Amino acid sequence: MASLQFITHETEQFSYREGAFMALEAGCKWIQLRMKDVAVETVRQLAEELKKACENHHALLIIDDYVEVAREVKADGVHLGKNDMPIEEARKLLGEGFIIGGTANTFEDVKRHYEAGADYLGIGPFRFTTTKKNLSPVLGLEGYRNIKQQMIEADIILPAVAIGGITVEDIPAILATGIEGIAMSGAILQAHDPDAEIKRILTM
Repeated sequence: MASLQFITHETEQFSYREGAFMALEAGCKWIQLRMKDVAVETVRQLAEELKKACENHHALLIIDDYVEVAREVKADGVHLGKNDMPIEEARKLLGEGFIIGGTANTFEDVKRHYEAGADYLGIGPFRFTTTKKNLSPVLGLEGYRNIKQQMIEADIILPAVAIGGITVEDIPAILATGIEGIAMSGAILQAHDPDAEIKRILTM
């Protein structure tokens, strides 16, 4: 499980493609291609290009939501939000070779994803974020501690990645809750030097 997952997002400075390639060049080993409200063909074209680039950088490519695209371009996996295809259905389509992650906001979400066969969890949001619509209740450090404790008590062993409004300064405290990884987008893309910011995170 990569300690840093970069999630693509379009900003004034970066296109989806530019952000993803910048993250790869900076050493990030896990790219999630997230393109909401975009034509499937546009997602497919960038996914095909990114798949080759990720292979060259020995990085994983995860496609957000578009299960068929992930299968067609032979991505490493998919990430499924609460309103996306159910994990069980995605597993039937993709088989055991694909990584499948699920978004969770509560322990009930965690339990459901675990029973459905998810490979990892994206738990959040940590705090309010403008990169996502229809935001679930904010968790904060206490929320992560509670969910991780419930996972231990239920003997659920599944890598958990924190997501949602995270800054570099937040990372040590989040990892101290038992969370295994950090997913970031806006804080990196809006940094004065995004390349340096990624390198700094990777040394933490």
